[in-house]
Amino acid sequence: MTRKEEFEIKVARLRNLLREKKFSGIYLKRQDNFSWLSCGGKNYVGLGELGNCGLLVTEDSLFAVTNNIEAPRMANEENLEELGFVIHAGTWHDNGFEAAAIEKFAGKNAGFDFASPLGINAGEQVKQLRLSLTEAELERYRETGYLATLSLEETAAAIRPGDSEHEICGRLAGSMAAHGLTLHSSLCAADERISLYRHCVPTGKKVKERCQLGGNFSKYGLVVCLTRYVNFVPVSAELREQLRLNQEIDLVFIKNSIPGKTYQHPFLAGKAAYAERGYAAEFDKHHQGGPIGYVPRDYRVDYSHSGIIQENQGFCWNPSITGTKSEDTVVVKTGNFEFISRPVIFPKTEITADGTRCIRADILEK
Repeated sequence: MTRKEEFEIKVARLRNLLREKKFSGIYLKRQDNFSWLSCGGKNYVGLGELGNCGLLVTEDSLFAVTNNIEAPRMANEENLEELGFVIHAGTWHDNGFEAAAIEKFAGKNAGFDFASPLGINAGEQVKQLRLSLTEAELERYRETGYLATLSLEETAAAIRPGDSEHEICGRLAGSMAAHGLTLHSSLCAADERISLYRHCVPTGKKVKERCQLGGNFSKYGLVVCLTRYVNFVPVSAELREQLRLNQEIDLVFIKNSIPGKTYQHPFLAGKAAYAERGYAAEFDKHHQGGPIGYVPRDYRVDYSHSGIIQENQGFCWNPSITGTKSEDTVVVKTGNFEFISRPVIFPKTEITADGTRCIRADILEK
């Protein structure tokens, strides 16, 4: 699939939405949606919600609205003109240029992927369009998953007792950057902090016996999330068994993430899996994750989410038991699922749940 072919699929989805909602155009400026529509591009300088170039899709035209700072890169590196966009750039201090351009090309009935006084916020509807990944996106996702996993596992394997969480995350950031990845978040916990906090933002604490390392990392806009463990003392039978049960719970979430079913199907199956393994109380102690793709989580699924799972949709469930967490990125398909992040240099273990088997990363003992 060429970039142009992938792009045409996405434009067709947007124009169907445009007709359904009777919009005169749809304006995408969020960083995640720009990456999606441009087939892996960037419209930002620093991570945030909105970028510095918006893409306007009308019934018969394509416009990129930006400023004179970003326009050359949008043309020369993001290659927007190759996709059919006409680039319109205002002077960086012309605060009225963007609104005037949108009204000129799309009138006063445009939809936006963010809250804007200029029109209707269609961000949720646009999000739905990007959940089902194209084959080209899957290829990029596999590359991103491999590089993110390799980078994190190499960093984890290089940890030594006495390293601080800050130092470890610093090395992780450098490794991710060297592989062309963008770091969205990194979590690191040494020893007792693994059990104390579900979200262990790094501190100056130094590793003695155990370390947990994980986070969210992207390339081409596609986000991969994973977590790994390193032990500097022998892994106890109790810890090994707990991680195995934790990974079984994760597998129940994954295998029940079936295209055509609602998000409640895997969510409730996963909740039952906690109880069946004697960990019912752990379910309420942390969110369970959910769909992933162009943001670290499209939703943190709870009882309120009734959306339909799509073909080729990314998921990262992250069930946890105090002291362990199971977290990798997958893509679900009819009758199957594919791990996007899978062990590269870490030891592997086979996990079985309800007749389904998979290979997961084990604890690295050093």
